Amino acid sequence: MLVAIDVGNTQTVIGVYDGERLTHHWRLCTNAGSTADEYGVLVTALFGSAGLALPCRPQGVVVACVVPALNQVMEQLAERYLGTGALLIGPGTRTGMPILYENPKEVGADRIVNAVAAFERLHSACVVVDFGTATTFDYVTERGEYVGGIIAPGLSVAMDALVDRAARLYRVELVRPREVVGRTTVAAMQSGLIFGYAAMVDGLIERIEQERRVPAHVIATGGLAELVAPETRRIEAVDEFLTLKGLRLIFERNRR
Repeated sequence: MLVAIDVGNTQTVIGVYDGERLTHHWRLCTNAGSTADEYGVLVTALFGSAGLALPCRPQGVVVACVVPALNQVMEQLAERYLGTGALLIGPGTRTGMPILYENPKEVGADRIVNAVAAFERLHSACVVVDFGTATTFDYVTERGEYVGGIIAPGLSVAMDALVDRAARLYRVELVRPREVVGRTTVAAMQSGLIFGYAAMVDGLIERIEQERRVPAHVIATGGLAELVAPETRRIEAVDEFLTLKGLRLIFERNRR
């Protein structure tokens, strides 16, 4: 059994693998102020509900964390409640993928993990679009090299900015509107967010291909991927657990 943990800015996803099969998964709110014991209480309850008594002594724990304050917390969680050390993805971790970023230490662990999983699936030039707190685009060459990408505000961040800066606008449900030209404030905001981000995806993928001069496959992940992907022309597949899959692959490469 392998425990994979993806700590994002907004949500934390925990997955349990039996070999290559994801048997259990949970999604929690990320709280940078939480302690290892607070996470331990949650994990104990979740694992118990799945019939996994703690400490369950998994073969390993692998973590991608983009919240620096939680790195040590995740290590303590693994040691105290899962009975093993944790592999934290970071500079020096064997990923099997050359990193061509000018300063590899600046790249978020989740972005590298996603790139590894996407290339393992596609074995060709590809772009990963991750709809999270930020909307990120990560480009991998046909030789399996991580080059870099694009960072844009996430949909929820964009809506928060509108609400904070425009006195007469308010939060709306993030759902697909019936028309592009909204005839209510709610529909107009939904159109700008959903269709606007779909157009951004298609436009940026086109620019990436023009610059790199190589066609690229496009795969999406993240909490809002299922909402935006159907409105794009270029996203070919959505994989909710792409990051967990990448974590499993990197763990296996480091174990070998």
